[in-house]
This record gives sequence, structure tokens and C-alpha cells, in this order.
Amino acid sequence: MSSAPRLRTLLVLGRVSNLPTVWSNCLAGWWLGGHGHLGRLPLLFLGVSALYTGSMFLNDAFDAEYDRQRRPGRPIPSGQITAELVWVWGFVWVALGFFCLLLLGTTTGVLAFALLVCMLLFNATHKVITASPWLMGLCRFWVYVIAGSTGIQGVNGWPIWCGLALALYVAGLGCVAQRAGGRGPVPFWPLALLAAPAFLALLMNAAAARVAALWLSLVLILWIAFCVRPIFQRGAVAPGRTVPGLLAGIVIVDWLAVAGGPHGLSSAFLVLFLATLWLQQLLPAV
Repeated sequence: MSSAPRLRTLLVLGRVSNLPTVWSNCLAGWWLGGHGHLGRLPLLFLGVSALYTGSMFLNDAFDAEYDRQRRPGRPIPSGQITAELVWVWGFVWVALGFFCLLLLGTTTGVLAFALLVCMLLFNATHKVITASPWLMGLCRFWVYVIAGSTGIQGVNGWPIWCGLALALYVAGLGCVAQRAGGRGPVPFWPLALLAAPAFLALLMNAAAARVAALWLSLVLILWIAFCVRPIFQRGAVAPGRTVPGLLAGIVIVDWLAVAGGPHGLSSAFLVLFLATLWLQQLLPAV
């Protein structure tokens, strides 16, 4: 193809359909960090979005040989774009994201570097080590902490603990995704990881926030059950529905993290959840 790839190819490579989940991570982490500093949000959103997009480009670049054998429809093996160009785009996005976050301060920059290292390690190893879902969860944890560092209270217990809950959820999601990729039957323990945010929310919240957390926990559990049900019925696997659904569930996890917040905040998470589902109808999520 030409040196100017078609827009859809770039959107597919960047898994743009999942970007609303990244934005919800940023919003939740920033709120848990004491919020305030509205002027810092654009750089936060742009920086983390660019890092995510670059990471997804590099994911395809690292997986080019695997995709030629197992997923020939992906952009590189199908000839929609060259591997060399994907490497270039990936590192350009990563550099842009890191620079944006570095502008937010030294602490945010250091945390962004930790995220960058985890992303590169995940992309380089996720096809060869079974522990890769934990690296994927760690990447999302760093997003929470990075976002928390931009709030007026900075990094405190809330973004750390809620980031840990999100990391456990994403690790469970990764284990399910491995099964969807043909790595053997799904054990039941990933379900406990997926449900971890609900249990943590009930422990951490009190008073009115506890009531909101209870309802959102119920929503999360029902959504998880809806998404994973096909996998545990007669050994069937429906990666085209299950994994994207669990990815969209990340927004519900973020919403749960700020349970009891203002109605406007809840509306934002609802919009991001619906946006994720809509974009997943237009572009592949994995």
C-alpha cells in the first residue's frame, strides 16, 4: 500500500475502539487524586491516549510473525501496511505520549516511564509467557496512578488501591483472552479476579457512597456474568463477544471506583461505556 495508510488501518492498529476505557481510567484516577486542576486534563488524556495507541501499534509489530500464522486478516500480514511503518508509527505515538505526560511534572513523568517499560515488556513477551495478563493489569494500574498524580492531592491511597482493583480485573480479562486465543480451557479463578473491584469497593466505601457502590457492584457482576457465560457453556468460546465486552466493563470498574461522586461524573462514565460499545461495532477491539 502507499506510504499514507488508509485511516481505518491506523484506527484498527491503534485499537481505537478501546480508547474510551483509557479515558475513563484517567477520569477516575484524576478524581481519586483529589481532582481539581482542570487545565491539566487535556495533557493527561492526550498523553495516556498516545501511549496506549503507540503500545497497540507496537503490539502488532511484535506479533507480525504470529499474526501471519494465526491472524492473517490483521493489517501487517494482510498487506495493508508494512511492519516497518508500524514500528515507526508506534514509537512516534509513544514518544508523543511520554512528552505530554512529562510536561505535567516530574512525578507524572517518572510514573509515565514506569508505564512505558511495562507496555514494552508486555508487547515483547505476551505471546510467550503465561503471566502476561498480570503485566497487562499492571499497565492499567500505572494509568490510575499517573492520573492520580495530576490531582490536587496527588498520589494517595485511593488511586493506588482502586488501581490495584482494576489491575486484578484486567488480569482476569487477560486470562480469559488467552483462552479465546486457544491456550487451553478457562479455569474458574479468573472470575474471582474479574469480581475483585466489587469486593474492594464494598470494603472501602461507607455511608452514601457504600449504597452507590453496592448498586454499581451489582451492575458489574451482572455484566461480567453476561460476558463470560458463553465460555463456560459446554466449553464454547466466543472471543468476538466475550473479550470486547469485558474490555467495555473496564469503564464500569472505573465508575465503581468513584461511587458516590456527583451525577455529572456518573453521566460521563455512562457515556464512555456506551461509546466503547458503539466503537466496538465499528472497529475490532482486539
